[in-house]
Formats: sequence, structure tokens, C-alpha cells
Amino acid sequence: MDKLDFITEELGKLRDTGLLINIRTIEGPQGAWITVDGKKVLNLCSNNYLGFANDPQLKSSAQKAIEAYGVGPAAVRTIAGTTTLHRELERKLALFKGVESAITFQSGFCANLAVIPALVGEGDVVFSDELNHASIIDGCRLSKAKIVRYGHCNPKDLQAKISGEINTSWRLTKEDKNTTPISPPSQGGVKNPSSGTDKARRFLIITDGVFSMEGDIAPLPEIVEIADKYRAITMVDDAHGEGVLGRGGRGIVDHFNLHGRVDVEVGTMSKAFGVVGGYVAGSKRLTDYLAQKGRPFLFSSAVTAADVAACIAAVDTLTASDTLVKQLWQNTQFFQEKMKQVGFNIGHTKTPITPVMIGDAKIAKDFSQKLFGEGVFAQAIGYPTVPIDKARIRVMLSAAHNHDDLTWAIERFERIGKSLGIL
Repeated sequence: MDKLDFITEELGKLRDTGLLINIRTIEGPQGAWITVDGKKVLNLCSNNYLGFANDPQLKSSAQKAIEAYGVGPAAVRTIAGTTTLHRELERKLALFKGVESAITFQSGFCANLAVIPALVGEGDVVFSDELNHASIIDGCRLSKAKIVRYGHCNPKDLQAKISGEINTSWRLTKEDKNTTPISPPSQGGVKNPSSGTDKARRFLIITDGVFSMEGDIAPLPEIVEIADKYRAITMVDDAHGEGVLGRGGRGIVDHFNLHGRVDVEVGTMSKAFGVVGGYVAGSKRLTDYLAQKGRPFLFSSAVTAADVAACIAAVDTLTASDTLVKQLWQNTQFFQEKMKQVGFNIGHTKTPITPVMIGDAKIAKDFSQKLFGEGVFAQAIGYPTVPIDKARIRVMLSAAHNHDDLTWAIERFERIGKSLGIL
């Protein structure tokens, strides 16, 4: 038996259960309509919320940056990879987000892998929403901190989990709990009432801002209240909120007017901003610390000048106008209302992420293939990305769409939904 036969077996299982991912090939730039595997289709599955991925101003900025800085940095940020463009992007991101400082990374995934292990380690506790993104999960594992999952968007469960962790961790006696109040130290974590000494452990609460498979929004005000009560560090990954929520797309913290109350904001430049890259926004001491401790920052080459320049152009555009954000939300309201009228279940989404709930993974895959045959590119999402019985077609709306595009798509969704017995 070949030592890699297990790979063949695993691929076979994925194929038999309808979970094998069909990776299609895009021919040309992202937009409302694209060419995929030689076929022109309406694009309903990219994260290009604002249409920036093929924006003329972003392309022009990238081209000029190549002429000025070349095609690659050839170094990590801490040695010879930090250019004036990197500094300009970080300055403008901080102004856009309304924080003291920002630090950029190669991707949003890298940003999470950098910040979580830098903030917590063995002896610390991370409280993580059970539907948080894979990059958060991996960042938590790398940190070696204890990971406590709380119910999705459930502040009551978060409160119970933190209370339970305090009581379990410190083995408080009944007498201790009745006579001595808990007084958390300023750096996060809790004080041991029975000894009066601060323990060298920290609490970190992490949540996605917008959940990528459900489209719902984290109850950030309630989470911040709990964090304040226990002096926990708060961190939100706003990958799908940047460019979508808040004034002119400034994100979930702006959406809830929680400026100054969230310690760590993680964002990505690969979705609404249309390029690639990630960042962490917050206090200057936080970003200074991550420049010393964030391993992707220390050990992986800097983002190219072309990408950084395009990101700057995206931030400049959003700073100047909220027109694209408003168009995105108009398209979202139009599509989601029509889909519900037709009879589709789109879950509890509150954002342009629109899960068309199917249930069975094989039926969802068949639905997606039939849509593609009719000229609609909308991928099926199944296990392990979502629970085994919660397969769906995830529709991603964009400011690049118009109502004629969306009406045309809805007609095809309805016809195929009826043919498969879903409607």
C-alpha cells in the first residue's frame, strides 16, 4: 500500500458525498459579469462588494507604483521592505477608521495569525464565537491559549462562559465568592480573591464583525459591555464589514458608535477594498507591539507596491464619497426582498451576504451547477464550511450589479428552485 493512498481515499469520500470543491477558472477581471471556464456569467459569488477589483483609479495607481517602486519588495517589513507607500496606507487607514494607528499585513488571514498569538499565550483564555472564521481558529491554536467557544452571537452564553472560567480557573471557595468581590487587573484577566495577587493571565474575546456564511452581525455593544466588566481585551475581525457597515464603509465599530471601546480591529483589503492585504487598527502601542511580535510581519515579505497603492486609492475613494456603499445596500435590499417574495429561505442575514438555504449538500451542488448552465455564477457552500445539513448557495451582492442583472438572476433562481422541489 502506498503511503499516500489515504489522500486518494479522502478525495473519493469527498466526491461521493458531494463535498468535493469544483475550482472554476476566471478569465479576465472581476466585475458584475465575468468569463468563467469560457462562459459569460453573472457574478454572484465574489467579495467585490464595491466593484473596486477592476476600478480604473485603482488600476492606474497600481501601474504608477510599479514604475516608481518595481514589482516586488524583496524583503520583510522589518529589514528593507517598508516603503513610503506602506506608511501612507497605514496613516490613511488609521484616519479612515478613526483610530490612533494601523499596521498592514499580507492578508486578513495573516493579520489574525499575527495578532492573536502576540496578545495571548499559555495560561491565557480566548473566548471565541463558535462560528468565527478559520483564520481566527488557527490564530487561537497557534497562541496555545485555552480556547472557550461561546454560542453564536450569544452574549448571555459569553457571560456564562467567562463567569464559569473565573470560578473554575481560580477554584474559588463558596466563602471566597460570598465575601470577596472580583477586581480585574488593568491588563485583563482576573485577580484571585483568596490570595489577593494578580495572576499572569489575560482574557481575550474575539468575534467576527459580519459572519461570512450567515450574513449576520455580531452583537458588539453587548460584547463590549461584558469585556469592560471583566477587563477582557476585545477583538473584532471586520473582514466583511469594511466597506459595508458604518459611515461610508468604516466598519462595525463605527456602525455601533463604539470608537475607543474595541481594543483590536482586524480588517482585510481583499474584499470590499478589491485588492489584497490585511491590517490591524487600534492604539499606537498596539501596532508598535505587533511590529515587534507579529510573526507574519517579521518573517514574510511585504505586500507589493502595486497592491499597496491600489489600497490607498480605495481608501481615498471611500473617504471622499459613500456613493458606492449606498448602491451596495440598495442592491441588497432589492435582491433579498425579491428572493423572499419568491419563497426562498435566506436565513437571518443583515448584510449583502445572502445565504439561499438548501440543506442537502448534493442538492445545493446540483442547484449551483444548473445556475451556471443558465449563466449565473453562484457557488454551493457545504460541510465543513457550514454544518452538514445547512448547505446553501451563498450570494454575494455588489455595487457593480444593477437591478436588471438581479431581476434576471432571480428568475433563474426561481425556475431552478421549482425544478428541484425547493420552492
